[in-house]
Order: sequence, then structure tokens, then C-alpha cells
Amino acid sequence: MKFLKSIGMVAAGAAAALIMAGNVSAEEQIKFKLHHFLGPKAPAHSQMLVPWAERIEKASNGRVKIEIYPSMSLGGKPPQLPRQVRDGIVDLAWFVNGYAAGLFPRTEVFELPGVHQGNAAATNLAMNELYKDHLAAEFKGLKPMFLHVHGGMALQMADKEVRTPADLEGLKMRIPSRTGGWVLEELGANPVKTSVPDLPLALSKKVVDGALIPFEIIPALKIQEQTQYQIEGPNGKRLGTLTFQVAMNQAKWDSLPADIQQIFTDNSGPEWLKEVGQVWDNAEKGGLAVAVKAGNKHVQLTEAEWAALEQKASPAVDRWAEEISSKGVDGKALYDLAVATVSKYMK
Repeated sequence: MKFLKSIGMVAAGAAAALIMAGNVSAEEQIKFKLHHFLGPKAPAHSQMLVPWAERIEKASNGRVKIEIYPSMSLGGKPPQLPRQVRDGIVDLAWFVNGYAAGLFPRTEVFELPGVHQGNAAATNLAMNELYKDHLAAEFKGLKPMFLHVHGGMALQMADKEVRTPADLEGLKMRIPSRTGGWVLEELGANPVKTSVPDLPLALSKKVVDGALIPFEIIPALKIQEQTQYQIEGPNGKRLGTLTFQVAMNQAKWDSLPADIQQIFTDNSGPEWLKEVGQVWDNAEKGGLAVAVKAGNKHVQLTEAEWAALEQKASPAVDRWAEEISSKGVDGKALYDLAVATVSKYMK
């Protein structure tokens, strides 16, 4: 009996050692499926989602396994990703909030002109700060791991340099979201919905004259071949941005042991949000460099030119504020708070 007891103690010790070493059996692992809409070569996949998943797995000593499925490989279309998470079809998803039009109206405040100021990390940290008290109500059924933005919406034009609102009058412009559509309408352009992968064809066929889209997409879609001008405001300012999130099914989150929840939280906080911001800002620089090398013109508007564009687009902010106020939220106050919070993190 003493021999059997000793064997049992050795076996238990070996099992504990295996767990500590990260060699957890498949049965003991908590597995997650993370679904998203971009390809495996996109910076969002290779430089953000994969490193984040690897950090979680490492911190858990192998108790967590996150399998990433890019390019909508589990089925459906990008606007359906929030529902896939809520319904438990997938455990996790990364998606654009604005693709599910109107589903996250509070979060849209960070997409509006004058909020994002050319620094993705600052906007990420501002969203993180305001989440609990001002944004959380619209995330029922979802547990956001982290919210973030990309570098922001630049003007990329096929053959017309834009410096004033008048330069956009009557042009057909690809829109990123409904808030982006509102901005372009105020600037006198005609908003056109087209998916990101379809943009090169839309430009070549003159379906659109340009697009409100970040520079980071240039290399993947060879946008430099269909455009001549890449246009932004002073110090990288943009006419808004897009908000994204990595979200977990709420029931899945609630089922996790407290220590595993803490691992997700610890690896998705402010320090990680700064890194995510840097990933997107670096991707902007890389995309712009490709366009400039191809002979395209990089236009940085003056402060006066930028102020004129923002002023002309400002009714889009009022439109959002009026809509969100109908839901019982003081839209003007939330907009002012978002601007002030982003500005705080810009310092």
C-alpha cells in the first residue's frame, strides 16, 4: 500500500509539473474559437490578434487555447460577427462596430470628426476609460476583451487633389460606416457602400472617385495603383475613425474560472491598448510609404484647410448627438467628454 501511495504521489506531482510547464492535455484545456473578417497576412491578424492569443495562452501555462479563424472561414459575413458571438456560434470575434449599423451607437462617438486626433493609442485608452460608465450598456450578451481604433479615415483619391469642401462636391466616395457616410454627405460628396476587398475594382471602374479609408490598407489591396493622392490633416488628423472590438460570448466568460478571467483582463488592459495603437499607427506609416514610393502625392492639409473641412462636417456630430439623445443619452455631453478624454491621453 505504501508503494501504491508513493506511486500516486509521484503521478500527482508529475501532472502538476506538466501543467506548470504548459503541457496540459487536450481534455484540460479551455478552447476558444476566435473568428474575424481579414486575411492572415493583415496586420490586424499577424501583429495584433495572434500575439494577443499567444500571450493569453502563455500566461495560462497552456490551460487556454485560442484557435483563430480569419477571412470569415467559419461562415457568415462581417456584419454578422457580433451576433455569432452573442449566439455562441463562436467564443470570440474581432469586428468593426460600425459594420453592424446602429448596434453600438454610444461607441460611435469615437468615430466622429474632432474626437480621434491622429494617435490610435490615445483613443484606445479613452475608450477604455469611458467604457464602464458610458458605453457598457450596449454590449449585452458580449464581454469586450478590448476596444480599439485604427489610424483613422484618410481621403484617398483616384485623380483629384482635395483641399477644400468644394473639391468633394458631387464626388462618389466609398464610406466606412454610417458615421463616415454622414461626414461625406455634409462635405457634399455622394456616399457609396462597397466592401474593402471590392475597393480596387470600384476605383478602376470609376464606381467611386475616392475613399474614406486608412493608409494601412494600401499594400494589401494595391490601392496605390488606383489612386494618385493620399490626404490627411495636420499631425495625422483624420475625418473620424472606426471602432473595433474583440468580444467574448458573455456566457462563455461567466463559465471561466476566476484566475483565467484575470489572465484575459491582465493581458487586455492599458499597456496592451498602447501596443495595439502602435501596431495601427505603424501600419499607417507603412501603407503611406508604399504609395509615396509608387509616385503618389502625400497631401497634409494646413491647419486652416483642416478647420474648414471639420467645420463643414460638424453637422454629422449634431446628427449623431440628436439620435443618441433619443435613446436617453446626452449626446453633446458624451461627445465633449470623448474629445476631452482623448486630448488628455494625447499629452
